[in-house]
Amino acid sequence: MKYILIVLAFLAMSCNKAEDAHAHNPDGSHEGEEIPRLDHTIWTDNTELFVEFPALIVGNPSRFAAHFTVLDKHQPVREGSVTVSLIKGDNGIRNTAEAPSSPGIFSPTIQPKEAGSYQLVFELKTPDYSDKITIDDVTVYANADEAIKALGAAEDDGSISFLKEQAWKIDFQTAPVVSGKIYDVINTSGVWMPSPGSVKSLAAKSNGVVDFKVSNLTEGTAVKKGQLLMSLNSQGLASNNLSTDIASAKAKYQQTKSEYDRKKELYESKIVPKSEFEKVESSFEIAKANYQSLVSGVSGGSKQIRAPFDGFIKSITVSNGDYVEQGVALVTVGTHQSRVLKAQLAPNYGLTMGNVQGIWYQDNDNLWKDATDAEGKILSIGKDVERENPLISVFAEVNATVGMPIGSLTPVQIAMGNATQNTMIPVNALLEDYGSYSVIVQLSGESFERRPVKIGKRNGENVEILEGLQVGEVVVTTGAYQVKMASVSGSTRAHGHEH
Repeated sequence: MKYILIVLAFLAMSCNKAEDAHAHNPDGSHEGEEIPRLDHTIWTDNTELFVEFPALIVGNPSRFAAHFTVLDKHQPVREGSVTVSLIKGDNGIRNTAEAPSSPGIFSPTIQPKEAGSYQLVFELKTPDYSDKITIDDVTVYANADEAIKALGAAEDDGSISFLKEQAWKIDFQTAPVVSGKIYDVINTSGVWMPSPGSVKSLAAKSNGVVDFKVSNLTEGTAVKKGQLLMSLNSQGLASNNLSTDIASAKAKYQQTKSEYDRKKELYESKIVPKSEFEKVESSFEIAKANYQSLVSGVSGGSKQIRAPFDGFIKSITVSNGDYVEQGVALVTVGTHQSRVLKAQLAPNYGLTMGNVQGIWYQDNDNLWKDATDAEGKILSIGKDVERENPLISVFAEVNATVGMPIGSLTPVQIAMGNATQNTMIPVNALLEDYGSYSVIVQLSGESFERRPVKIGKRNGENVEILEGLQVGEVVVTTGAYQVKMASVSGSTRAHGHEH
């Protein structure tokens, strides 16, 4: 009998535990069942928002992990506030995070009061700019059971996980897939030439001894417009002394001015003939110009040589302490702003000013640039060829800053004919493996996919996509290799990670 009682007691305890295991929590969910988490990724012109949060349930506070990325240079928002609002009709609730809980991540909390379909609005305010992002048709569930039933359990979709915190620490950038104009292109090369006015030689305007005013003045030294480069000092010279020349010119100027003023009165009174007055006037103008030329740019008895524009020292033809005579070239100043790009190609392409649509070149960072940016333009296309060099020359003016030496070569693409409209992405988004191409597609804020693509024509910084991508998708343009390595290591998406 004793053993029977023990068995009955054990069974009763087991039943009670089973009932407890199936008991409901106050929020209506079964114990042990986790509330599903949601995530959304929204892009604006300035910002990427990737937000994670538990399903919104009446009476339950939901804490958001809102990741804000400034798309320019793909950096986290480090200062500012974020207000999250849950809006239905004219009613709503809101909460503000006055500062990020960690760089780029804001953690406001919302506690819904009624079930239904809402708008979820995020308002970002930073010292630099503001942005407003709206997510429509966000559901608030009456209880956890409804949320679990509607959303189900999280499933591993096989995507590559690459956290925002990882992307923020490296050189990382994305770009949308767009539809744009694609041209037939001619691949060739070009040489950089100085454009008229971009190089200026400065000559001695008087005799004197050269005195450098910039320490370590050498070829390549950067200079600013009006910067004093050197001076010409003639003090102590027995002949061709600037101070003596100025004094003599000043005396001549004052003498001819007095004669001019006297003759002018007589001429106006019709006492002297016009021919006599014009002779005196001519002498006065010559003396005046000579004097003004001598005193121009003179300080402390020395003639000053100043930079005519922002640029760099292209060449120096004198040494510090040299004696030079008037008219001798001293220094040549050049500017990176405005160059002429000369490309040559076979005449059988039939190029004319009418069918050339654009020119792209590679800069010293191997990035493709449009020659017509910054008001650049195609200048001319040659019409004749020489027997020794049977090529047509194409000249384009490039007004953007070009950090490549005069005379250096660069790859060139010349667009011609009529364009077709097709899908395209930046060419630096491509990953190449033995002639096959792929890209890293950003599915959401921290979820990526490596996808094979078939490419078409390359137009400067863009490449035509024939298969594999849809307009509106987002691809990684910088940092794709790091995401690729994450896929090789077998990383998969981490759902609902906490920050």
